[in-house]
Amino acid sequence: MPPVNLPPLTFTIIALLLIAFGTGGIKPCVSAFGGDQFKLPEQEKYLGYFFSLFYFSINAGSLLSTFLTPILRADVHCFGENDCYSLAFGVPGILMIISILFFLAGKRMYIIKNPSGNIFGRVSSCIGRGVVKSIKSKEKREHWLDHADDKYEKTLIEDIKGLLRVLVLYIPLPVFWALFDQQGSRWTFQADRMRQDIGSWTLKADQMQVLNPLLILLFIPIFEVAVYPFLYWCKLIRKPLHKMIWGGILAACAFVISGIVELSLLPTYGTPVVAGLAQLRMYNGFNCNFTLNVPHLHGNETGGTILPLSVYEHLNIETDDFLDLPYSLQSLGTGDCADIAYNGHLHLKEKIANSFFVSRTEVFNFTDNNNKAIDSVNVRFLSNVNKIAQIKLVETQKNRTKLTLNSDDITQKSIDAGTYDIVVDGQTILAATTLRVGAVYTINVYQDNNGTYMANPLMITPWNSVHILWLVPQYIVMTMGEVMFSVTGLEFSFTQAPASMKSVLQSIWLLTVAFGNLIVVLIVEGNFLDAQWKEFFLFAGLMLVDMLIFTAMAFRYKYVELKSSTEDLQVEEIRLPEKMSQRDD
Repeated sequence: MPPVNLPPLTFTIIALLLIAFGTGGIKPCVSAFGGDQFKLPEQEKYLGYFFSLFYFSINAGSLLSTFLTPILRADVHCFGENDCYSLAFGVPGILMIISILFFLAGKRMYIIKNPSGNIFGRVSSCIGRGVVKSIKSKEKREHWLDHADDKYEKTLIEDIKGLLRVLVLYIPLPVFWALFDQQGSRWTFQADRMRQDIGSWTLKADQMQVLNPLLILLFIPIFEVAVYPFLYWCKLIRKPLHKMIWGGILAACAFVISGIVELSLLPTYGTPVVAGLAQLRMYNGFNCNFTLNVPHLHGNETGGTILPLSVYEHLNIETDDFLDLPYSLQSLGTGDCADIAYNGHLHLKEKIANSFFVSRTEVFNFTDNNNKAIDSVNVRFLSNVNKIAQIKLVETQKNRTKLTLNSDDITQKSIDAGTYDIVVDGQTILAATTLRVGAVYTINVYQDNNGTYMANPLMITPWNSVHILWLVPQYIVMTMGEVMFSVTGLEFSFTQAPASMKSVLQSIWLLTVAFGNLIVVLIVEGNFLDAQWKEFFLFAGLMLVDMLIFTAMAFRYKYVELKSSTEDLQVEEIRLPEKMSQRDD
């Protein structure tokens, strides 16, 4: 909220810390709390339904959030700004408060276990003591953790053994989350560079994430009713861990698809500036041909003909920091263009889009920016006119001016994609010119000796010609993988955990998500690969190797017999609250 004038970075960090603490309290406990409401093993079937419905409700909220929040952010204007982040953050905050009130309203109906101390601390301490004593002691025990029985009770030691048996299976899990969480980062960046119009409606890149929760809501009942029974019948799955294996394989397939989509996007990215190379563009500000000669230009090409109001490009000139090349320019026209010649040096810098403009008085240079526009169009006017003129971009259909500047302003501007009339000093010199989303344009404007204006838009970075709906297949496959992997993993973690450590195991399950994000950071920030498509295929390969390891571990795992999720009462002693019992009767 700009009027409050709080330091943005400081309060962003505070907000993230509060979210981290709040998430740490809610996420590991809420699923275990839900599981505690069931009698096991009698209600094992309904426990599975609960985790599906639990995941269903999470994604119902995510569906609303990913669809509405970008609208609140971009389409609502507040505090005199073009967006309204205050509302986008404020609405979820208010809804969270309401949800807490709803949760508290049902307190009398819940089976509630009182906290039993710092379980995580006791587990860590017991494991530490077991490790130290097993190293020091020469006595052979059935399990290395048994060495801690001089300080810790046998029940705790047995529970930790059960915990460790499950935790070994968690080692490969972060790789799945490394892939899954790129839906909100790499896949969103991918959507940013794609055509987003669907008829008259624009699907924003961050709204694309709405597909995941929407598909979750569709897939969970379909998988429960049809897919899982079919896979059991085909004997492709027999145990919960088998579902997770298939889920991981589907995630790898999703990244293969995203890699293929990225390859199709490469031609639309233009030519980026890279180390060891310099880019050269020579813009012709006249309505006639020019001959460019650069004798010492690297490669076979030493120049060429620049067409009227067009551009000469050489985008891969080898250089080390700096390159100074002699050049000559000679006009090939008559009248206004007769006998125009320039000679000089091109000063080219490495990793720079070096651009030059041929005008009446000089050839001046500037640094271009050919990075793709995000959700808009980048446009620059280069004018070769007799005197300073006013240039306007006017929306053709609405007859509304979207950009006004003087002809001596060569800075790059960002505007919405659309169809525009180019107007100079009140004269429409180009009508109904389409400026496409994602593209970068340089518009050469020329005025002849008779005062007549003409212009030519040059697209120096291609537009987003690949439609955003091509991302749908990878979202479908990834969501299928999520249903099989994540929902199953939640249920597996609860049922296989010792009674006293269900929240601990849920916490560690969530910790694998954090390690997954760390894997992404290490690979992306390490700059091991020079292209996004290579990263996608790398992650797909990692996932397949990871699932091979997980498969070997899963087939060796021995499932524990389901016991009550309440540690202080025997199964037959658990009773539902009186009102619920009466209702069931």
